[in-house]
Amino acid sequence: MEITEKKKFRFGLIGKNISYSFSKGYFTNKFSKMGLDTHSYENFDLEEITEFTNLLKDNNNIVGFNVTIPYKEQIMPLLTKIQPEAQKIGAVNTIKVIGNNTYGYNTDAHGFQQSIAPHLKAHHSKALILGTGGASKAVAHVFAELGIRYKFVSRNPAEGQLQYRDLNRDIMDNYSVIVNCTPLGTFPNIEDKPTIPYSLITEKHLLYDLIYNPEKTAFLLAGEAQGAQICNGANMLELQAEKAWSIWNSNEEL
Repeated sequence: MEITEKKKFRFGLIGKNISYSFSKGYFTNKFSKMGLDTHSYENFDLEEITEFTNLLKDNNNIVGFNVTIPYKEQIMPLLTKIQPEAQKIGAVNTIKVIGNNTYGYNTDAHGFQQSIAPHLKAHHSKALILGTGGASKAVAHVFAELGIRYKFVSRNPAEGQLQYRDLNRDIMDNYSVIVNCTPLGTFPNIEDKPTIPYSLITEKHLLYDLIYNPEKTAFLLAGEAQGAQICNGANMLELQAEKAWSIWNSNEEL
């Protein structure tokens, strides 16, 4: 069997059950278009985040990682240093490796802000964030920066958060931006969607889904049927990926 030489510049995605990965296809295609035959991108499917330490030891050509569900928060204590914005958000989705040091960043916030901005209107002053995982923290950070008041909605709400059953007409009328940060509706389970009262959605609402496969999730389709403006997460993913690429190629050390 022929053994192929390890690439000089290796990048990868850290997550769990990530065979569907957007990142691998995106960066593999990017490297091909740019003629970067010294670069490669791989999926690192970890059962536990503790495997990250051995991953670094065994792969000394790795210069950068993306991080996805469920490790955006769990990865943080294992890193050498974290960008102040990522620290404030409480989640890391991009890692730069320099020697034995690992630097954590959050590019989700950049991607979300840039992708939702063209859709926001003057009456979009309050938002519901469905789910409380790592990506939801970047969404909340962006809303705080934009002056948009928000509430988290969770099946197991912490203090100050809402349960799905709390979403009555008054709340739905006042919170005209709804962002799905849960995995509900992701391929192949495309029938699934968060249990919000879709009958209370109107044309003044903006529904944003971080999911990009399928292009129109059951959540977005239900909102569209009520006349709402809709947007999926494809553009956000591309924007955060390009931001990660710029970080990996900069000389910056935190």
